[in-house]
Amino acid sequence: MIVLCSALILSAHKEPLHTHCSCSTWGVLSTLSSISKMSHAHSHMGSGSRTTRRAFEFGKTHVVRPKGKHQATIVWLHGLGDNGLSSSQLLESLPLPNIKWICPTAPTRPVAILGGFPCTAWFDVGELSEDGPDDWEGLDASAAHIANLLSTEPADVKVGIGGFSMGAAIALYSSTCFAMGRYGNGIPYPLNLRTVVGLSGWLPGSRSLRNKIEVSHEARRRAASLPILLCHGISDDVVLCKYGEKSAQSLCSAGFRYVAFKSYDGLGHYTVPREMDEVCTWLSSRLGLEGI
Repeated sequence: MIVLCSALILSAHKEPLHTHCSCSTWGVLSTLSSISKMSHAHSHMGSGSRTTRRAFEFGKTHVVRPKGKHQATIVWLHGLGDNGLSSSQLLESLPLPNIKWICPTAPTRPVAILGGFPCTAWFDVGELSEDGPDDWEGLDASAAHIANLLSTEPADVKVGIGGFSMGAAIALYSSTCFAMGRYGNGIPYPLNLRTVVGLSGWLPGSRSLRNKIEVSHEARRRAASLPILLCHGISDDVVLCKYGEKSAQSLCSAGFRYVAFKSYDGLGHYTVPREMDEVCTWLSSRLGLEGI
């Protein structure tokens, strides 16, 4: 175990590779893996402009009702090319009877990293690197859709966001919107998030995050209050583990005090039972779940 800062924990675990379902479409991910290795000179994303308005039609939302007392609601976001149904099938098997899971489906759109091939995606992405452009309009649209799904939850129910791969990226982007109190477009962010979980993902907008948060006392206070769990497979060849680790470091340096990063030896771009056990333990602890 290596302590990177006072709030950031890095650990490694070994786990069998065949014991849990994937959370994203393998065909799309294989293509993404190949294209993401191309050089920056050959990568392009034309939809990152803030000036071009696009209409986003989100797919079907699936809900897993709590089996016990409803104490928390988590929106869980699928990976590139997947849908909310597959997420709900994974989550309904978890031993968390007090959580209601909301599993939306991303819009179908052309994705630059796939050469413009259309598939379900929370935002457009041209390359996975710190130098790649961010699709701010797509990020804000998805973050707002997620917030809207949580807006009608009872006042005494704690709310959070989690996701896998691109879904994790949106979850982490939502955490920055919460801290700043607004979306990237300046519209106020309405939720009081209690926790965020990201598996095999990355943080959009990481380069400018620290400067945006450190200028506001309220942003620093909110960032310091939000527990974030990041998990990543060391053998992930789709979203490299270094992107997850750098995301955790960026959050920590920006003032997010409760960030835990856990890496898993031998794990690729999918989930395994021990990783999901970590998620269950984290949510139970951070949300103060009281059992059935």
